Amino acid sequence: MIEVVGLAKAFRPGRGRAASWVRAVDGVDFVAADGRITGLLGPNGAGKTTTLRIAAALIEPDAGQVLVDGIEVARQPRAALARMGVLSDARGLYPRLTARENIVYYGRLHGMSAPAANARAEALARVLEMAALLDRRTEGFSQGERMKTALARALVHDPPNIVLDEPTNGLDVLATRALREALRRLRDEQGKCIVFSTHIMQEVERLCDHVVVMARGRTVAAGTVAALGTLAGTADFEEAFVRLAYGGAGAAP
Repeated sequence: MIEVVGLAKAFRPGRGRAASWVRAVDGVDFVAADGRITGLLGPNGAGKTTTLRIAAALIEPDAGQVLVDGIEVARQPRAALARMGVLSDARGLYPRLTARENIVYYGRLHGMSAPAANARAEALARVLEMAALLDRRTEGFSQGERMKTALARALVHDPPNIVLDEPTNGLDVLATRALREALRRLRDEQGKCIVFSTHIMQEVERLCDHVVVMARGRTVAAGTVAALGTLAGTADFEEAFVRLAYGGAGAAP
């Protein structure tokens, strides 16, 4: 389970005394339960990536906290990260290494023995339908193949919680469908807590059990797709999102 409580973070993008502070996150609260896919939905600049970067211990919050299975990330980052698999994007693979070698290397960094990491790579290849990729160098992989390898690498230590930042960016239709199915399997067969950010409403409708709508650095609504539609007073999810995220600005007449 991942709990986000009163999260706030400001940045000073410019230099000099005249540069103003910008609040990227200004009051984000949500709970992502085990065995459920929770989507962070919001326009660009809503604070989704900053929230997930704080959850991944990449930056510290100014206020609030993120708890991973009860462990506060800012206070015990190593313990929290041991229970979390983080996928920010599909970059960062070592091109001269095979997919298997990339996965095993990260397993070793997590303290796994070489045989255990290799066995885990084999198991993940079956779950993610990437057995044919395992012993190929990642140089020249398609975006979808890179994404599968990066996801396997994030899951090598079998974390109960998974965090993904806009994982379908750059993927074609088939790769997106494959990733969607992999996430469903991880939820249904292994009971993982999965959190992913997106601004694509179709992904949320097809995949998420719970949706957190973010706008202007804040949580503005949360619930199932159906519940959000009821809250916004419309059965059209796109229209519901516009009303919730923008306060009705730009809503269809």
